[in-house]
Amino acid sequence: MNKNEFLAALRERLNGLPEEDIIKSVDFYGEMIDDRMEDGMSEAEAVNDLGSIEVIMSQILSEVSLPKLVKEKVKPKRALKAWEIVLLILGAPLWIPLLFAAVLTVLAIYISIWSIIISLYAVDLSVAISGLACIGVAVALLIDGQFIPCGVVFGTGLVCMGLAILLFFGFNQVTKGILWLSKKALNGIKGLFVGK
Repeated sequence: MNKNEFLAALRERLNGLPEEDIIKSVDFYGEMIDDRMEDGMSEAEAVNDLGSIEVIMSQILSEVSLPKLVKEKVKPKRALKAWEIVLLILGAPLWIPLLFAAVLTVLAIYISIWSIIISLYAVDLSVAISGLACIGVAVALLIDGQFIPCGVVFGTGLVCMGLAILLFFGFNQVTKGILWLSKKALNGIKGLFVGK
């Protein structure tokens, strides 16, 4: 694939983005190809070095906000006719609640994702506080001269502290996974507004 074919395919896949974003992206990747060719690569090697158009699309979509895409998609390409305006007004009792429900559903999913993440770290914090409390009780039992209960409670505190450390690292990985999935889902939604 040569430079012109690549840039034409990229422009086609970016259809649906605001025109200034399309021009900016096509110019940017055109300059990247030119820079690679100046460094001694052939045109085909320079194009192949950029990677697939799908990966580039994913990067571009991650930088564009969803409201900007929606605004571009719903912006009329021509002036609405009188009968279209009448239909929009008559259909408003149907489409406004549906739109409102869709926005609230997306908001509820977003809040749920963050609630899961906050809950995971709340569990970790409670295990860590339990471990500290057990160690504090063990010190009190040691001062009181109760050595066997002191050892049991101190051991329990150490187990809780170790578990809190393990949970912290595990929950970090789960959080990264949740955020990665949510980013992929958002890019998938954005992908519905661009392309063919």
